[in-house]
Amino acid sequence: MVRITLKDVAREAGVGTATVERVVNGRGGVRPETVEKVFRAARKLDYRHSLPEAHRGMIRIEVILVRPDTSFYSRMNHAFERIAASLDKSIAVHRTFVRENDPQAFAHYIAHSMVRRSALIVVAPDHPDVVRSLRTVAGEGTPVVQIMTRPAPELPYVGIDNYAAGRTAAFYMSRMLVGRRGAFVALCHSGAYENHKERIRGFSAYLAEHCGDHFFSQVMFDYDDDINSMELLRAALDEEPDIIGLYTAGGDNRSVAAVLKERAARHVFWVGHELSARSRKALNEGVMSIVLDQAPEIQARRAIDSTLRSLGIIDIEVSQEPVRFLTVTPEYV
Repeated sequence: MVRITLKDVAREAGVGTATVERVVNGRGGVRPETVEKVFRAARKLDYRHSLPEAHRGMIRIEVILVRPDTSFYSRMNHAFERIAASLDKSIAVHRTFVRENDPQAFAHYIAHSMVRRSALIVVAPDHPDVVRSLRTVAGEGTPVVQIMTRPAPELPYVGIDNYAAGRTAAFYMSRMLVGRRGAFVALCHSGAYENHKERIRGFSAYLAEHCGDHFFSQVMFDYDDDINSMELLRAALDEEPDIIGLYTAGGDNRSVAAVLKERAARHVFWVGHELSARSRKALNEGVMSIVLDQAPEIQARRAIDSTLRSLGIIDIEVSQEPVRFLTVTPEYV
């Protein structure tokens, strides 16, 4: 086995041997950015020297999430928390929640983080300012991984195939309702996220290709707000008594279940996303028909692995294929 020396680490990091010696022995006086370069070079070369506790968390991966009150992002947040606890002490995962309803502020935070970051994992709204900031950060050499949604298509992405998810919802709905004429409607957070738009595109495209007894009548934007969801769905059921299919392309489903039970609308075939306590209850009660769960725990793990590989800390192949979503029925809960 070839013995790795300080000179090898210095060459890989692009710094002097004396700088590496100071870092390795915890002597101080070295800029954090340079310390990180040395750490990354040492890890990449498998330098067999214990690195000082003073540099704990030197490699910082920032994860930007939204809406911590929702079931999906709560699951994802806890997944990152568990993964962080299992990583080497030199690696820290800093989780930040940013408000999504102010894209300019969101974009500013991406470009001007409050923490020093070695890499960025982000759930990014589909807004020109946000996309511009992502490209700027990536262009400056910081690895960027988009998770769950992909507004900058050229940058790495970890998540499901959202277009396929929408088509899958339409497939099940149209097949299970074959022979029944009626309308299909959809509820969606908004047009702020590329993943939601892709789901609706897929849903609409499948129905257009397999048109028969069903037609897609409208998309309602509820911003994942319970009151908005209830009002919109009630109005739709009042205006279109022939609604037999409902696709909720967003996350939480509590208000939808409440309205369908209130109206005794069990004739409506309902496909939604995310297996939570609420959707599980709705499945068991026969209100919800199918849940498409996109496994945020798997997304978090793959995003971290992709980031560590980009930083040169691990040398394993990380799948570039979309994360497989799970189809859950009342029989599977």
